[in-house]
Amino acid sequence: MPGEVVAFVTCPCDKAESLASSIVESRLAACVTIVAKVTSVYTWEGKLNKDSESLLIIKTNRKVYDAFEKKVKELHPYDVPEIICLPIEVGSPAYLDWLNSSIG
Repeated sequence: MPGEVVAFVTCPCDKAESLASSIVESRLAACVTIVAKVTSVYTWEGKLNKDSESLLIIKTNRKVYDAFEKKVKELHPYDVPEIICLPIEVGSPAYLDWLNSSIG
């Protein structure tokens, strides 16, 4: 089973670069792409919210997921940060080799 995943994490716009840098510098992801401004509409504590956030698209793998999740929760300002992972079913072999060699 392929171990590579793409994780999605939203965060306040002013925290995106520091969170992304920390994750990559810790070798918990090979790359983080920052989508600078998205709008999230959600309910929290029974109230409808609409916030501007950044979306982090994080390329990592399952072997470091627990440490990755712990790092995100440690650095993230939200009580319950969005951390969603989807498996990479198919990808360029050269890219996936680079991804895996960058983690660990």
